[in-house]
Amino acid sequence: MVAGFHFISDVANMSKRDFYDVLGVSKDADEKTLKAAYRKLAMANHPDRNQGDDAAEERFREASEAYEVLKDPQKRAAYDRMGHAAFDQSAGGFGGGGFGGGGFSDIFDQMFSEFSGGAGGGRQRNSGGNDLRYDMTVSLEDAFNGLQEDISITVPASCDSCSGSGASDGAKPSTCGTCGGAGRVRAQQGFFAVERTCHACQGMGQVISDPCRSCGGEGRVQRNKTLSVSIPAGVDTGTRIRLSGKGEAGVRGGPAGDLYIFVTVAPHPIFTRDGNNLYMKIPVPMAVATLGDKIEVPTIEGKLARLSIEAGTQSGRQFRMRGKGMPALRRGAVGDQIVEVHVETPTNLSKKQKELLQAFSEAGTSSPESDSFIERVKRIWADS
Repeated sequence: MVAGFHFISDVANMSKRDFYDVLGVSKDADEKTLKAAYRKLAMANHPDRNQGDDAAEERFREASEAYEVLKDPQKRAAYDRMGHAAFDQSAGGFGGGGFGGGGFSDIFDQMFSEFSGGAGGGRQRNSGGNDLRYDMTVSLEDAFNGLQEDISITVPASCDSCSGSGASDGAKPSTCGTCGGAGRVRAQQGFFAVERTCHACQGMGQVISDPCRSCGGEGRVQRNKTLSVSIPAGVDTGTRIRLSGKGEAGVRGGPAGDLYIFVTVAPHPIFTRDGNNLYMKIPVPMAVATLGDKIEVPTIEGKLARLSIEAGTQSGRQFRMRGKGMPALRRGAVGDQIVEVHVETPTNLSKKQKELLQAFSEAGTSSPESDSFIERVKRIWADS
């Protein structure tokens, strides 16, 4: 019998895949590489994501067994020397199949608690509603002033017929007899323990014998809702506003999710925004740029402001109007408005205007930048 037992064990070991091949890593793979390979396989084949798929469950179990051995230096050294026989108790290998503790369920719980709600077994799934996103585009003026806007959304809302309980009048949910209210069940398969969502209660921990006819026992129904959204002054593209509890209603009275408003500020025909500062370009008559004067400049407030242009102003010069920019979101500070001047060259001159400009030109040079540029060019030519 002993020989026969060894034979059966040897055949089983021969049929098992190499642990390195299972994880898809080389024999000199370090701990980080092992962990990454296992995480990828485990996430793809976890039983909760592949219910009823025996092949995926087998791949998950196989990957977990391989990782449990290879992540332990002592077990890995033994495996490298003896292969699978190192963990055959009858052949003198590690006892208990080479796995200490609770098997691969414990391994996976430690690494991927998001599948099961945290470390340890017997957890009820969160029945809270999902968070929702709503994209809103506002004008730059609305971003400057702030805005109160009504939006319409269709969301799962609490069922009025059963007040969100999922049960018909007079009926009450009862503790699930399959999972004992835990929402999850654990099955022992050899030295593996597989934990899954309870199929009887769908992870809720409770069952309803007489479900509400309006919502089918879910405790929520689709409903159109109108919400008033307050957009504060100073918002910018990418600003996110949270409306607590305005997302999806929870299942069977669970907490509602949140609604997130994602703001986009539309481009403006005059102003360009950079942080809290506003930039604009404005044409200025040549005479104003030459002699200096005051001009009127539009502002984001919807009013005109006076700006002094100094005599001799050149195209491209920028003037700063302090406090005429965007308000800082919830901070009270205000940015500036930067005005860039572009000097206009007059066109369609009258005969008299041409004569005056000709006389101006003949009266002597008054363009220091042009003159200095020509002088620099002449010096370059003379030196070459």
